Amino acid sequence: MKKPLKDHRWKLALQISLFVAAVVVTYYLVPRRPTMDRNFEIGRPWVYELLTAPMDFPIYKLDEELQAERDSALRDLTPYLNVDRTVSRDMTARASSLEPKGREGRRALDYLKSSLSRIYTSGIVTLEDHKLMEEWRVRRVGVIGDDNIVREEPFSRLYTIRSAYDRILAGCDAAGVDSKALKKLSPEDFLKENMTLDTAKTDRAKTELLDQISLTQGVVQEGEKIIDRGEVVSRDTYKILRSLQIINDREGKEQTGVSSGSMVVGELLVIIALYLLLAFYFYLFRPKVFYSFRSVLFMLLMVLAVLAVASAVVRYTTISIYIVPFAILPLVVSVFFDSRTALFLHLITVLLASIMLAAPFDFVLIQIAAGMTAVSSLKDMNARSQLVRSAVLIFLTYVVIFTGLELMKGSSVSAFPWLVYVTFFVNAAMLLFAYGLIYLCEKAFGFLSSVTLVELSNVNNSILMDFSEKAPGTFQHVLQVSNLAVEVAKKLDANALLVRTGALYHDIGKLFNPMLFTENQTGGINPLNEMPYEQAAQLIINHVVAGVKMAEKAGLPEQIIDFVRTHHGKSKTKYFYNSYKNKYPDREIDESLFTYPGPLPHSVETAIVMMADVVEATSRSLPDHNEETIDRMVENIINGLIADGQFKDAPISFRDVETAKAVFKDKLKNIYHSRISYPELKKKDERKRLFQ
Repeated sequence: MKKPLKDHRWKLALQISLFVAAVVVTYYLVPRRPTMDRNFEIGRPWVYELLTAPMDFPIYKLDEELQAERDSALRDLTPYLNVDRTVSRDMTARASSLEPKGREGRRALDYLKSSLSRIYTSGIVTLEDHKLMEEWRVRRVGVIGDDNIVREEPFSRLYTIRSAYDRILAGCDAAGVDSKALKKLSPEDFLKENMTLDTAKTDRAKTELLDQISLTQGVVQEGEKIIDRGEVVSRDTYKILRSLQIINDREGKEQTGVSSGSMVVGELLVIIALYLLLAFYFYLFRPKVFYSFRSVLFMLLMVLAVLAVASAVVRYTTISIYIVPFAILPLVVSVFFDSRTALFLHLITVLLASIMLAAPFDFVLIQIAAGMTAVSSLKDMNARSQLVRSAVLIFLTYVVIFTGLELMKGSSVSAFPWLVYVTFFVNAAMLLFAYGLIYLCEKAFGFLSSVTLVELSNVNNSILMDFSEKAPGTFQHVLQVSNLAVEVAKKLDANALLVRTGALYHDIGKLFNPMLFTENQTGGINPLNEMPYEQAAQLIINHVVAGVKMAEKAGLPEQIIDFVRTHHGKSKTKYFYNSYKNKYPDREIDESLFTYPGPLPHSVETAIVMMADVVEATSRSLPDHNEETIDRMVENIINGLIADGQFKDAPISFRDVETAKAVFKDKLKNIYHSRISYPELKKKDERKRLFQ
């Protein structure tokens, strides 16, 4: 007793550690919020309670207002330029050393020297400095001479090398100079920047101008009304609300560096409470899930993945939170588990995500409705078209609920945030990726979806086609077992699709040597009749072991392989066991030679297939298929399984067993009911004699 108790405690501790880890990760995913954390936009109604000023605080200008004032101030900026006089002297001396030929050449040289003198007097600056001053929209510059005396000059007089060159060429005609003769002198070789921007002095002048700009305009006094519920946020009110948010945010960071201690405690309490609700739900209503490390890990990872995406959207983007496909969680979870669990998990996820938002009411209402639609529209997913239908219905749910909420707030249609509807469409489109996510979850966690079951139960797949060709008698048997088992599963509210698929593969081991089994034999030849009973029994028993190996090699899911392992449980091969006892009544018998290795059925579905398998096989050997013989056979077979303890590990009740018996009797009677014999068509002479 100590070991099971120890295992139980170990499993409990492991599951608790998963929830603790989820709490920690969720806390760090929640963006740290300022004290005043409410959504407001210009032109939209204020949806919160009356707000008054909690203190005196200044009204901060908007960013665009500050930028406009900065741009205006920079127009009065006078950048400082340092002049290098040696450049002008050197370039003029170089030009004077030229010896052009002919009259036109000398005239061109004289024009070049006079032009260089004027240009260098105005000044040549670098292209980068010229563009920078253009961006500042400066009108005048301060030129610092050799005597450190600053003289102001119009900015328009400054040249770059390119504009100076163009200016020299443009004056040729007015001066009567041949441009070709001028170009031969290569004027560009005598142009060089002689003025540089004094960044230190210019930056000081710029800072002085910008420092004169006030960041605020006006003051809100303590107790002054700011806005009341239902009032539209104007531009001035928006500035006041934003200013209050800045003040509160700044004070919160000064106190703790991130957020106040009370906020941390509050967030943790809410997160812990929500995860406790989830844990209690699993513990009280889904104990198998609670003690399954794989299942709990899968669900918590799904929750954290959705929360991580939501956190990234809130932290790093300005996109609406509705872009996050929260409904993908109930869609995926409902495929592997039940709808109730999927909806509960979705509710917990939405409530956790609402902690990240300033105005969570609309978000929670819309997402709960979307989750309910997802669960209701996808009870059993066995085709991709169902996923498309669910996505469409979820999109319509988003649209209807959001529109209703906007109308409730008094918003006019013209003021609707239509971009949100585009977000809803993108959200619904992303739900289609659930199909691929389901496949990945199957492979990663070993789950089994309805889509896979549908694919496996298709009799045209390669495994079942091979089955029907090599063991046609056994294949007909598994088809009948499948039909019987599905009818019982429907009555017992079990997983009918899983039962159908498991029944189709439960005897796959008979492919190893199909002629050992009577349903595949022809001509009355049975090789087992020539063998000792022990050897014959072992060959029959081996079809379970061989079936497991073949199923694993074929890559069948573990849930389907369970049907192969358990369909005979730990029963005996009665024919060979009884024959041996009758022939050798005095010998001590090794019962293990005649007993299947098990294990016993451990689910309602595997128990149903065991019953259907034995009942169908035995029904073929009945000498007479009337109501009495069928009823007696079903009662004896299933009562015998119960007496042998074959169902002691399966969660199946006596009421379930009685329901199964009734279904088997009814179906077998329909299968074997007597049919009328059709009269043969008599010849013409015989018909005449008949009516004479």
